[in-house]
Amino acid sequence: MSKATRILRLASGQPDPNTLAEAAAVLRRGGTVAFPTETVYGLGADALQPEALAGIFAAKGRPLDNPLIVHIAGWEQAEALIAGEPPPLFWRLGRLFWPGPLTLVVPRHGRVPAAVSAGLPTVAIRWPAHPVAEALIKLAAVAVAAPSANLSGRPSPTTAEHVEVDLAGRIDLILDGGPTGVGIESTVLDLTRDPPLLLRPGGITREMLAEAAGEVAVAEAAGSGPVPSPGMKYRHYAPAAPLRLLAGDEAAVAAAALNELTGGRSAGLRIGLLASRQTLRAVAAGGGRPGWSFDLGDRRDLAAVAASLYRGLRQADAQDLDLILGECFPEAGLGAALMDRLRRAADMQDNG
Repeated sequence: MSKATRILRLASGQPDPNTLAEAAAVLRRGGTVAFPTETVYGLGADALQPEALAGIFAAKGRPLDNPLIVHIAGWEQAEALIAGEPPPLFWRLGRLFWPGPLTLVVPRHGRVPAAVSAGLPTVAIRWPAHPVAEALIKLAAVAVAAPSANLSGRPSPTTAEHVEVDLAGRIDLILDGGPTGVGIESTVLDLTRDPPLLLRPGGITREMLAEAAGEVAVAEAAGSGPVPSPGMKYRHYAPAAPLRLLAGDEAAVAAAALNELTGGRSAGLRIGLLASRQTLRAVAAGGGRPGWSFDLGDRRDLAAVAASLYRGLRQADAQDLDLILGECFPEAGLGAALMDRLRRAADMQDNG
């Protein structure tokens, strides 16, 4: 596969009508466009064109039984994707959290190609909050299927440069709108279940959803069949080197890291450390010398940690490491989404 991928840069990350008009034309004719959302960069194509959808799967090397999220920028677009009357919670949660990092799984209308949903009778819908994403979808006047704009299994992209590294020559266009804000993918909630089922944690936390919707169940590990949401199976978010997670409070993580670094040095291993600012300082004070380290930010600010996670995982790939040590975080609120990504990056590296 070889395409002449164009990169269009948007000043200050804001929508420019002329630039977006070109990207919208690519979408309407069945092409692929990478664009920023508030979570990560997405790889978009017209959700109702089967050949356009095939371009997404081919560019990413994505398994066909891994579904796509359809991005919309208006209620009418959303309703056109849903079979029958939307569930009551669809309206309540949509009005509370859209535009924003929440994906809702609902019954799929017959006009939506089965490839969007891995053949399942559902469709995952999201209204992104990024001004470029919203403006692009409105201008294209099509619903846009868009998984993360990376090669399948790699850490998701939070800058246009990340997209370029993975997909240049494989897609038609990259819209550079600057770094994304949230840094991890959207929350996915299945409204076809009672109680609603949390399929993937994200920036809209389980606690926030429960306050709005009542009881929210949590999905168990995916089996071998099709799943209604991305991020539930297959290798995700993983750097090239093995990732080993260190659990506990700051002192426990620092002590475990020092022990690993000492043993690794004796074995001639080059070990990297992906951790909070507090842990990095504690390791340095204890005499630890990782071969590479990345500061995820203040341990008490999980939003900042989430925003920098994929950047750290991607930078690790340039370091020729034998092992990466990663810090665990408390799993309340946004911490659940952070730990979901870290566990998948660590535990699923050999399950591809």
